[in-house]
Parts: sequence; C-alpha cells; structure tokens
Amino acid sequence: MSDVVKVERRDVVAIITVNNPPVNALSAAVRRGISEGIKSAGADPQIQAVVIACAGRTFIAGADITEFGKPPQPPGLGDVISDIENCPKPVVAAIHGTALGGGLEVALGCHFRVATKDAKMGLPEVKLGLLPGAGGTQRLPRAVGPELGVTMVVTGNPIGAQEALKNGLIEEIIDGDPAAGGETFARKVLAEKRPLRRLRDDDSKLVAAKADRSIFTNAAAAANKRNRGLEAPLACAEAVSWTLDVPFDEALKKERESFLKLVAGDQSKAQRYAFFSEREAAKVSGVPEGTKPRKVDSVAIIGAGTMGGGIAMSFASAGIPVTLIETGQEQLDRGLGIIKKNYEATAARGGMSADEVAKRVGRITPKVGLENVKDADLIIEAVFETMAVKKEVFTKLDQFAKQGAVLASNTSYLDINEIAATTKRPQDVLGMHFFSPANVMKLCEIVRGAKTAPDALMTAVSIAKRIAKVPVVVGVCDGFVGNRMLAARSKQSEKFLFEGALPQQVDAGVTKFGLPMGPFAMGDLAGLDIGWRSRKDRGITSEIADALCEAGRFGQKTGKGYYKYEGGSRAPLPDPDVEKLIDETLAKLGLKRRQISDDEILERMVYPMINEGARILEEKIASRPSDIDVVWLYGYGWPIYRGGPMFYADQVGLKHIADRLSFYAKQTNDPSLEPAPLLKRLADEGKTFASLAKAG
Repeated sequence: MSDVVKVERRDVVAIITVNNPPVNALSAAVRRGISEGIKSAGADPQIQAVVIACAGRTFIAGADITEFGKPPQPPGLGDVISDIENCPKPVVAAIHGTALGGGLEVALGCHFRVATKDAKMGLPEVKLGLLPGAGGTQRLPRAVGPELGVTMVVTGNPIGAQEALKNGLIEEIIDGDPAAGGETFARKVLAEKRPLRRLRDDDSKLVAAKADRSIFTNAAAAANKRNRGLEAPLACAEAVSWTLDVPFDEALKKERESFLKLVAGDQSKAQRYAFFSEREAAKVSGVPEGTKPRKVDSVAIIGAGTMGGGIAMSFASAGIPVTLIETGQEQLDRGLGIIKKNYEATAARGGMSADEVAKRVGRITPKVGLENVKDADLIIEAVFETMAVKKEVFTKLDQFAKQGAVLASNTSYLDINEIAATTKRPQDVLGMHFFSPANVMKLCEIVRGAKTAPDALMTAVSIAKRIAKVPVVVGVCDGFVGNRMLAARSKQSEKFLFEGALPQQVDAGVTKFGLPMGPFAMGDLAGLDIGWRSRKDRGITSEIADALCEAGRFGQKTGKGYYKYEGGSRAPLPDPDVEKLIDETLAKLGLKRRQISDDEILERMVYPMINEGARILEEKIASRPSDIDVVWLYGYGWPIYRGGPMFYADQVGLKHIADRLSFYAKQTNDPSLEPAPLLKRLADEGKTFASLAKAG
C-alpha cells in the first residue's frame, strides 16, 4: 500500500485509512491507495466488509489543489469511485470533520455512509466555477432527492450530520472514533444481511420529480436566484436535471464533458485564481519567519456608530467578548439598539435562534468613557473620519491602554503614521479598515505603518481571520488600495456628467459588467451630503453634485439624489429633474453634450482603476497584484468571475489598456489617465501583472 493509505484487517472487516495531512486531499497517491485497498479487500475471501475512514481532523476534504493545472495522474477519481461502487462486499464511509467535493463523491460511491455529529458534507466545486466531476451531480440527488440535491450542488453550501441523516445522505450518526463507528455499523450490515445500496441504481427518490418536473425546476430557480452572470451554477443545475431523464452512464459522460468545458473557461480560471489569491494574501512580506501574533482575549471598540457597531457584531458573532465604548449613554443605547435589531432581523429570516441572538448581544459590554479600554488586548477606534478627532482619541489611548495592546484605527483614508506619531508606542499602531456593513463585508485592509511591529501586524492578520474576514496587508497612502483606486473611477464618473452622459447610463455600464452598483446609485446610498461637507472643508467645488445638494437632494435618505426613490423604495428611478439640472449646469459652463458609447463608459470606469493599481504596485503599497484583486473582490463586490481588476487587465491585454488610456488622456485633456510607468513598461515588453508575482 502507499504511504498515505493504510489497510488494517480487523478479522472480517478491512479498514482503509487515508492519512494525507492536513486535509486528506485526494492526491494521485491517495486515489491509488484507495483503489488498491478496495480491490485487495474485494478479492480476499476472509474479508466480508470494508470501511473507508481518515486519520487526523477530517475526512477527505476535496481535491489536491497542488495538482490543479497539471496533467492528470491515474487513476482518475471516477475510476476509484467505480471500484468502490462495484466492490462485491459492503463498503461503509465513516465521515468526520468535512467530506467536501471529491471527498463526498468518494462517500457517495460507498454503499453506506455514517458520520460523527459535527461532520459537514457538501459539493463546493461551484465556488471555483466548476461542477462536481466524478458523479456528484448524479449520485447526490439519488441520495437526498433532487430538491436538496440541486440546492447543495448549485450553492456549494454543505449540510450538517443531522440534516444529512434526515435526508438519507447518511444512515447513522456515530460517536467517538470514526473508524470504530464505521466498523460497528459494517458488522450490523453483515448481521442484518442488508443488500448493497448502489446509488447509481436507486432512482426511488427521483420518482416524484420525474412525475412533476416543477418540484425540481422550482428548487433549481430558488438556488440560482443570486447567481447573476455566473456560468457554473447554471451548468450545475442542468447536470442535476439529467438525473430525471438521462441514463446514469450517459449522464456521467455528460457531467465530465461539462466539467472539462468549465475548467477551460475564463470564469473558472478567474474563480480559481481568486481562491489562491485569498490564501496568498495571508502571507505577509517583510515579517521575520516565526513571528507569532500577540494574545487577544478581549477587544475594545471605540465608537458605537454604523462602523463601530458592525465591527462589534463581527467579534461577538465569532465568540470574542467586546467592550463597546462611547462618549455618552444616549449614543451607546442607540448603537446597541441597532446591533440588537440587526441580529433579530437575521433570526426572523431563520439565520439564527433567539438564544443565539441573546448570546451574541451578551458578549458586547457597553461602557461610557475611554478609560474602559484598560483591559483590552486589541483596541479598534471607529470614530468620525477626521484627523483631529482620531489624533485626540489616540493621544488619550496612550494614557489608558495597557502595555502591549494593539491600537488599530478603522480609517478609510487617513495617514496611519500621523496617527501613530501622537502616541508613545507607534510600534503598536496600525490600520484595520473594515468595509460597510462591517458585520457582512469580508474584507479587512490591514494598514502597516512605518513603525508597526511585526507581531502587532500578525496579530491584526490573525484576529481578522478569527472573525471570518479576509485580511490584506497594505501600505500607507491616501485611501490605501481600495479607496485610492475607487477615487480614480469616481473622477471619471463625475467627468462623464460634464461630457453629456446621464447617471443611469454610467451606472448601467458598471452593473452590466457585473459590479453590484454603479457610482451614482452608490453615492445616493452613502448620502451625497457627506461628500458635499468634505468638499466644503477642502474648498473644492463640483457644480453638478453641489447643485443637487443645494436642492436638498442627499440621496436615498431624502428620497432624491442622482435618482428619485418612490414610496420608501430603494430602487433608483431616473429623474427628468436631474437631466434638466445637468443641462442647465452645462449651458452655464458653456459645455455641449456629446454621444458617449457604452464601450467608452466601461473602459473609463475600469481602466483608470487598473492604472492606479499599477501605481500602487510601483510604490509597494500592495505586495502583489493578487492582493489588489482580493481587496476588490471582497470589499467592493467586483464580480468573482472576472477575477479582480489586475487579473482582468491581464485577460484584456496590457497593451490594449495602455493604448486606450493614452487615447482618453488626449481626448478628455486629462494627463492623470496617461499609463503609469509600470503599466507602460509591462505593455511594451508584452508582459502581464501576473509576471510580477512570478518574478517576485
């Protein structure tokens, strides 16, 4: 047998144990070992039953990602599963931890499945732009029925042991050692002379949906509701539909063809890139090897407004106690009330129990006064976004925070070095920029100051992961990575109005590309008065935006902004009054409207951001192009099937992007659109942004 798969005989039961740490991935050696183990047990007259179990913390958690993109090594997973299914003796899968992707497909090939009570089972391939390629789309619906089957395959979300038992995915929940539990169950199968259940031959759970197709189509439509623009979920639903009208072997062949088509497509390439980029972002450059994060048992958050409240919820939901601090009781009560309301809304939708709401709210201790930070290991400031206010808070923190506490600012633009300089411990200061709503959005931009200590930095990275955020370490500059690139786009969106485009035309170009919201709808959502106040502070004017605010059009909060909002609805409706206001402003400035194509809108919305990304890389504000992409994927809703702005740029071609930027720089008399030196160099050399990561 191979090093990673062992076979042990316990009189009439053979135990095949996979031991391929850390997650027992299905490497070629594992596949070979399982196949050989099954064949030898099948041929051994003294063996009457087989158990497939795993060592370590989990069952097989999926494919071996190190084999992605390499020539396939035999045996293929489909062949291994056939060997299991065709074994003349009962084969039991003993599941613990997670059985995901190919791991669940192996279990579905077994005649029986048992699992520990905390086990999770699922087919998450859709999240990589793929479908299960080893019979998962055909066997799972036969195990659990086509409704749950299509939901699991299309969403990629796993189910727990209780739900698996209720729906027939497993036969029993076992306690203690999985292999021992599997063995006990195998002996029961032998004692009861149970017939082998080969899912491929069992259509009993498909009968109702074959008679009434709407049972399946309604479940498929519900599962696909949020998958705008994605190819894989539709392919997954179609593959599951074959269980109803295509013979099993033919369906397996079609499933494989569909898998190969998806794996070669741009969307899956982008989604797999995003998966690896997220893992890569957690590797922080410039930190000595072996640097350990500091211990964080308690957290204090200063400010109970929208951001502070959302950040507090992120910690409370992860089981970490939080002290929420405000200057007055009234602000504190208001903030806590909103937190409670948010949790209760989730519970009302079935997202959690009332007990869980009480538990999470109970982890938040409200306090008035900054002196209450004294016991916190991590302090996050989430007060008003002005330098004066933030400096005042950090000066006082010096007085109250214990030695070694990490001091983080949730600033979205401001200079972390300037904030750190107000303290006597700049080595403990960094930025933790959460995105709104902070309890939902996954990104956390971690801003490394000039004097931030490596262990403080690693503390922020590790705690972000603990609260289920995706951390990306960035350097200090105005707006860091995400907002700095967004500013380049905002400049163009505003210029479009002066050239003759309307808000709805610009927004439509952006949403058609796959982003959730255009710049003008986003402005209405955030509140136009915020930008107006900021412009006034800086002595800047923007004739159209200022005119809207002067007319009391602050966005959704007033029912009118760039759009109108009727009857409390959040749906933006084009407003003739805005078109009139734009026309009047242009006439006053002596400007004429021109026809602007959809192609120009898309290019001027996206290419300047890519250009700014190139400058960010040149200045070493981001370590890798993929880090920029992770920021945009998880902080701004960039469509995952386009991989991120820098990945998208490589797909389009840097030469084309540089040429178009030069063209628009001249056409609009805007030198800031000229290609950044790095973009120009890569374009001239026929290289990609990805080549920088390889070179690094």
